[in-house]
Amino acid sequence: MLSTLREVLGYNVRANRVARKMSQEQLGFAAHLDRTFVSQVERARVNISVDNIEKLAKALEVDPSRLFCRPTELERQET
Repeated sequence: MLSTLREVLGYNVRANRVARKMSQEQLGFAAHLDRTFVSQVERARVNISVDNIEKLAKALEVDPSRLFCRPTELERQET
């Protein structure tokens, strides 16, 4: 279960990245962020800034607000 907003964000970054068939390195390059930072975001290990959320959303071609939507159980089972 995704109990924190940080976990929701990480889940959604990963889900959107995988849906676009991007590696963490490709996403990092597109967002001007390090691959290790992308990994930490996906694993909810870091407290990310609004600026970096915006960079990730732009690289993933989604509205930043979509990264904060809690997935349904069905959506989580599909990934």
